[in-house]
Amino acid sequence: MHGTQEHIEMTQENTDLTKKNEADDLALDNQFSKARSALLALQNQDGHWCFPLEADCTIPAEYILMMHFMDEVDITLESKIARFIRSKQDQVHHGWPLYYGGDFDISCTIKSYYALKLVGDSPEEPHMARAREAILKHGGAARANVFTRLLLAMYQQIPWRGVPVVPSELILLPSWFPFHLSKISYWSRTVMVPLSILCTLKAQAANPRNIDIRELFTVPPEQETDYFPKAETRLKRFFMGVERILSKVEPHVPEFLRRYSIRRAERWMLERLNGECGIGAIFPAMVNAYEALALLGYGDDHPDRVQCRNALKGLLIDDGDQAWCQPCVSPVWDTVLSGLALQEDPGTDQKPVHAAMDWLLTKQVLDEPGDWRDKCPRLPGGGWAFQYANPHYPDLDDTAAVAWALVQAQTPENARTYEQPLTRTANWLVGMQSSNGGFAAFDIDNTYHYLNEIPFADHGALIDPPTSDVTARCIGFLSLYGESRHQQAVQQGIDFLLQEQEANGAWFGRWGTNYIYGTWSVLEALRLAKLDVNHISIRRAVQWLKSVQRADGGWGETNDSYFDQQQAGRFETSTSFQTAWALLGLMAAGEVNSQSVHNGLDYLLRNQSVEGLWEEPWFTAPGFPRVFYLRYHGYSKYFPVWALARYRALTRGRQE
Repeated sequence: MHGTQEHIEMTQENTDLTKKNEADDLALDNQFSKARSALLALQNQDGHWCFPLEADCTIPAEYILMMHFMDEVDITLESKIARFIRSKQDQVHHGWPLYYGGDFDISCTIKSYYALKLVGDSPEEPHMARAREAILKHGGAARANVFTRLLLAMYQQIPWRGVPVVPSELILLPSWFPFHLSKISYWSRTVMVPLSILCTLKAQAANPRNIDIRELFTVPPEQETDYFPKAETRLKRFFMGVERILSKVEPHVPEFLRRYSIRRAERWMLERLNGECGIGAIFPAMVNAYEALALLGYGDDHPDRVQCRNALKGLLIDDGDQAWCQPCVSPVWDTVLSGLALQEDPGTDQKPVHAAMDWLLTKQVLDEPGDWRDKCPRLPGGGWAFQYANPHYPDLDDTAAVAWALVQAQTPENARTYEQPLTRTANWLVGMQSSNGGFAAFDIDNTYHYLNEIPFADHGALIDPPTSDVTARCIGFLSLYGESRHQQAVQQGIDFLLQEQEANGAWFGRWGTNYIYGTWSVLEALRLAKLDVNHISIRRAVQWLKSVQRADGGWGETNDSYFDQQQAGRFETSTSFQTAWALLGLMAAGEVNSQSVHNGLDYLLRNQSVEGLWEEPWFTAPGFPRVFYLRYHGYSKYFPVWALARYRALTRGRQE
């Protein structure tokens, strides 16, 4: 009798558990369907997605400064941008941070203050007075970074001796010289060449309202003798010595050589103007090129000036009462990540995914000229750029992600259409592998670390070395593609990744914040490479991810982790996108049935908006760690969808 009762109780428990699982599965199905529908509703008719890409207030402030530099002031637009800038002022330190909730940044605050003063904000208004006090407390405008001081020099707010020498003759240096354009990153190249024209010709902003910011200096700028920070290393002291010599030599460069170098810089810039997507398709380079063209005598109606102006306008987001400027646009990246998210559950309708893949195929960069050919002149093209068009600068991260999605989208009907693009992609990626086995974002063996010590490079991002996250994407695709001739490259990439693992088990995230992103990226690659989930590196990564899970079930990581590794995987709150990364990483490592995954999934479902997606203000990635950060508005949308889709796909057997 006792045994019968026990059997009845166990049967009842199993029945209750089954009902609970069924209810949980139904709730998951409903919320996933809602999220998927909401994401699909944001897809453009031609198949692509493009979400806003936000940076700190440096970018919208520079848009206002650019209008006043050129004396092309749109009063309505500058008023809208000013409202946006005011709304971003921090109410604790009263300055402007590099990312939402971040610490005071003196350079961003100086530019924001100057932009608002140009628009007409009185220095005596409370928000301006508080910002000014914060700037002076941090040493005043002379303590700004190099790019800010260069702008102030062009606005005649500081003397030219307060900035590094950036002569146009740089473009004449041979490739064997310690400094050469091919030795620095693509973003540095496209910014520096037009900037060298502005600096060589000592550009002066029109500044039609004659606005100055002398009140931001602790010492009158013409009397300031300490514009350059103290050099802490022997190499920096050496480069500072070179800088002092250059500053004395530069005014005496022969006129014929100066004219020749400016023409060479002009030709280099014109070749890369990139139509209405702009030089480098990034805002700082586009502004410099636009101003340089004007300085070189290109009329307001010249086609190149018009293209530059339209490219800059194309970065604006008008929200009605406010407007702001993006640093660039991200259609290829947003499209492929949305596609990968929707591919994760193949039981759903894949027609929207195939439409996205068709759009992506039209963007492949094949035989166009590109700076990457300096190192690989005989390598056929096959990459993708990040933006709508940027053929001189396809990047390996987008390329590998697109190819990964294309492999997964293959059907008997489209196999022949995808065959050649995939072959060219795989060959291009292998040809772009650096000698240490890793992959960089845009270049091969761009590892001249000493260049980050020159006075111009106080942002510390002058080069483009291989990173774990980009290497992971490349190795993941090449493993999935499965060509035997690429296996040596795959193994070298895996060896690079295993060597890059941190002592705590995580991987650094160069292009996403931070160790959670890097760890997910590598675990995803090792899954595609079919590395045993019991491999010690995978187990260490899993242990780390579980160790930083927050009490609410989610994950979060501050951008401060780029300053302090002790902050790795830590934040004041959980975020949807970082929770999704952690979940995807754990599931890639075989942890779908773990309590950590269950709790993380529960966090996502609890925090889903009534519209079906997720929304939060946190910045999601560095442009350049420590100095420039980004908020991909799409990350809090497609990454949670991706995590939910994978969980559904992996647990479908239980549901059936």
